[in-house]
Amino acid sequence: MTDRFPSSKVEGPPASEPGKRVLIKGQQTKAVIIDAALGLASQIGLEGLSIGAVAEVTGMSKSGVFAHFGSREELQISVIREYHDRFEAEVFYAAMQKPRGLQRLQALFDNWMVQTSAEIDSGCIYISGAVEFDDRTGPVRDALARSVATWQTALRRAVELTQAEGQLIKEADAHQIAFEIHGLILALHYEARFLRNPNATERARRGFLHILDRYAAKV
Repeated sequence: MTDRFPSSKVEGPPASEPGKRVLIKGQQTKAVIIDAALGLASQIGLEGLSIGAVAEVTGMSKSGVFAHFGSREELQISVIREYHDRFEAEVFYAAMQKPRGLQRLQALFDNWMVQTSAEIDSGCIYISGAVEFDDRTGPVRDALARSVATWQTALRRAVELTQAEGQLIKEADAHQIAFEIHGLILALHYEARFLRNPNATERARRGFLHILDRYAAKV
């Protein structure tokens, strides 16, 4: 699912031990900053994220945070990448342990529901970010849209594999099925987060079963 590619950069000679320690410490510090920034963005949104706000949360100076990112925009993009990596691990790769077909598609949806339900109080970066950046242009919107598109492609591929296994109608539009599944998650987030509907999760689960039933291959 990942949208990352191996770097083609030629590696130089290995760093000296003191230099290596400085590099590792710098990487650890950056990871701490990104983790704090992600938590902050989940609460106030990507648009509310700033070098100053993250510095305050981490107890660092603004110049210290700035040294790791160089701009507010790069900080926002780093948060999107981190969210993508965590989403990928918890939703996508966890489901890949299941056999291809209905079991894997079910696991993808179940994992996605668990992720969405866990974010009801904090907010989903994919969903809240789309609201913030849907009418904008620029690198932050591009990074967010690319992450969401990568996930949607993975979901559609899971549907196609289920069709190939003969468990869903092969003639059905896989994009349409994935679209309907995605719609359930958006409805779940809206109903649970905004309307505080305690039955939202169960309704989403039933909706998914209805989709499977509607597109089930006839035996």
